[in-house]
Amino acid sequence: MATAPIHRRPAARLSPARSRLFIDLADTTPLKRVPAVRADRERIRDQAARRASQWDKTRPLGREAVRAHGRSILRDLGLSEEYLGWTMVAAASAFWRPQVESIPHQRRLLLLPHCLRDSQRCPARYDQWGLLCQDCGACRLSDLRATAQAKGYQVLIAEGSPTVVDIILRGQADAILGAACLNSLEKALDKILLAGIPCMAVPLLTNACRDSSTDEDWLREMIDVPYRAGAAPVRTYLHLLRLAARMFEPAELARLVPRSRGGPSLADGNGDGLAGLDPIAATEAIAHDFLSKGGKHFRPFITLAAYDAAAGGHGAGPDAAEAVAGLPDAVRRIALAIEVFHKASLIHDDIEDDDPFRYGQPALHRQFGTPMAINVGDYLIGLGYRLVAAQRANAPGEAIAGILGQLAEAHTKLCEGQGAELAWRGARDKQIAPLEALKIYALKTAPAFEAALCAGLRLAGPIERLREPAARFARHLGVAYQVLNDLEDWHLDQPNKRSTGTDVLGGRPTVLWAFALESLGPDDRRRLETLLAGASREPGPVVDEVRTLYERAEVYQRARDLVAKHRQRAHAIAGGVEPDCVAHLLHYLADTILQG
Repeated sequence: MATAPIHRRPAARLSPARSRLFIDLADTTPLKRVPAVRADRERIRDQAARRASQWDKTRPLGREAVRAHGRSILRDLGLSEEYLGWTMVAAASAFWRPQVESIPHQRRLLLLPHCLRDSQRCPARYDQWGLLCQDCGACRLSDLRATAQAKGYQVLIAEGSPTVVDIILRGQADAILGAACLNSLEKALDKILLAGIPCMAVPLLTNACRDSSTDEDWLREMIDVPYRAGAAPVRTYLHLLRLAARMFEPAELARLVPRSRGGPSLADGNGDGLAGLDPIAATEAIAHDFLSKGGKHFRPFITLAAYDAAAGGHGAGPDAAEAVAGLPDAVRRIALAIEVFHKASLIHDDIEDDDPFRYGQPALHRQFGTPMAINVGDYLIGLGYRLVAAQRANAPGEAIAGILGQLAEAHTKLCEGQGAELAWRGARDKQIAPLEALKIYALKTAPAFEAALCAGLRLAGPIERLREPAARFARHLGVAYQVLNDLEDWHLDQPNKRSTGTDVLGGRPTVLWAFALESLGPDDRRRLETLLAGASREPGPVVDEVRTLYERAEVYQRARDLVAKHRQRAHAIAGGVEPDCVAHLLHYLADTILQG
């Protein structure tokens, strides 16, 4: 199979996030020491390889399982649990090695950390994809890269996980191998691993960001992992994930949702926005351009995967590529419509919150003005309903009617939740209890997940037995997802973000605010409300002081505990669902969407 070149794309699509490869180590921060003695590292590595040979490889290895395996390995070896993070990487690498062997070198991506270079002598510069090695011979990177490329590997010297996710979702690589420190082995790839992407890694020996070292012989051994055809594949959602992303690339988007007004797209223009564009075609042009800009595409993936799971789960099995290629266009278009509704809500949210950025670029109301942005959002709502209704000739009429009804219900609940938020922001009294905040979340987020899930299930057949558990599952998923968004608002590592604490600056009610009001003493509560009133005048100092008060009230930990509780309840619901393919999908969604 020919190797697809790694195409360079605009930096605005990428995030500066530093995160983790393989497994979520967020809750094992004190447990990420690298064993200082090589003999201890060898014992852990050898034990992981022996254990992994006995593990079930027909399903991806979830983070809870790999954590349990890591603890068991350390306990049996009599080693400290502070080495858990390192052991988890060793266990995951051993689990995935047979799968890596089944993938040709040309379909593997090798990630090398820039901190292996000699920082004093390195002449290389960076672009949005990583370090542009000059092959000067001053460090080991040049030789490692050359060795891998000679075998056919694609190689990046980079840390940015969105870069790697983009490569995987565009179908340019089927396995990831890498070296990095335990503090920056990339977070976003955890989702890809649970989707069934084979990965291996060799941790660096320190968490320093420059002049690092590693067990180089193990790194070279990993590069030398041979290709052997015939390994039984792990169940994977990769091909469905790729399809969800590919539907929003300009060519496929134009096929699934042909533009009725014609004319050039904004991407074809000269950078002058709407200049020279037919005014009647302007709304459609802006809408199509916005649909192709970015996003996680969770919702259309849920619809595609739910349909596949209810129809037998072939899109996640051994012949996944062929099964996914054969998914009907009616299913694709309804999945696309789910995202169209979501995009419309984002435009309206950005206007109501006056958020300056979306997908790393100015929000639509900042680019084209608020009236045009409102109009584009309304256009997308109409487009979504038109897309669904148009499939009545290609899908059961009862299913289409049910999907339209549920989408309408989700739309009204979203507006009720957003209206409650706007009413709170306009009120003088800024008191809110955690339960009230969670009710708003349940209205704003859960119905959209439920609609996405049930749309796919309905298209595959009757859903009477699944309707009620799907609703409960979506509620836990939606609420926890919104809480995670609250937490992410305090970390400058999201593609949309240029600052932190935007919820406070925008006066939005969050469960973090509610937890703080509930936990702080009277003086601190009054100070918190005073800070909110003055946020527009001194945003920087306000955010800093609110962060201090939040830390004092331990709201971040309470929020993480809340996410964990909803994740656990979502898994409990999934455990009681039949058929197994649908249960497996629900477990996967709880693991991947609710990772934080």
